[in-house]
Amino acid sequence: MIDINSLTTYRIFKGLTESQVDEFHDVIKERHYSEDEIIFNEGDVGDSIYLLLEGKVEINQALTLRLNKGGYDTREKAIINLSSENKPSFGEISLLGNDDKRTATVKSLTNCKMAVIMRDDFFTICESDTEMGYKVMKNIAAIVSDHLIKANENVLKLTTAFSLVLEK
Repeated sequence: MIDINSLTTYRIFKGLTESQVDEFHDVIKERHYSEDEIIFNEGDVGDSIYLLLEGKVEINQALTLRLNKGGYDTREKAIINLSSENKPSFGEISLLGNDDKRTATVKSLTNCKMAVIMRDDFFTICESDTEMGYKVMKNIAAIVSDHLIKANENVLKLTTAFSLVLEK
């Protein structure tokens, strides 16, 4: 059973009362993953958001490059490692975006315990209490915005490094 007090510490629930978080608690599914288990793959249909309660995960994306000989190189690159100590959530892009496909692969690095909120349950709760739904959506927007800023910083670092290598 997932402790409701632990859920209140996740950024997605910032500004919500314990009784509001309890509405989500009622629909959460608890899932366990073994070390080195794929939680979901890039391109899978995304129908839920995950809260990492215990353990560590790695988020990977395919580096799809067109090859001179035809075809593609689709090796994966680790983007970030997440630890439950930081109270992360993931899966929000496929939950809220126009395309319901997962944008990355998530793999457990250790045994993991997750709280999973399904899309239909998530939107039913947010629509039933629009004030609470507004707060949750605002929190998710802040999370996604922070991720985008970090991604942009990483792209800038990579393009700068690439430019320096080409200049030599």
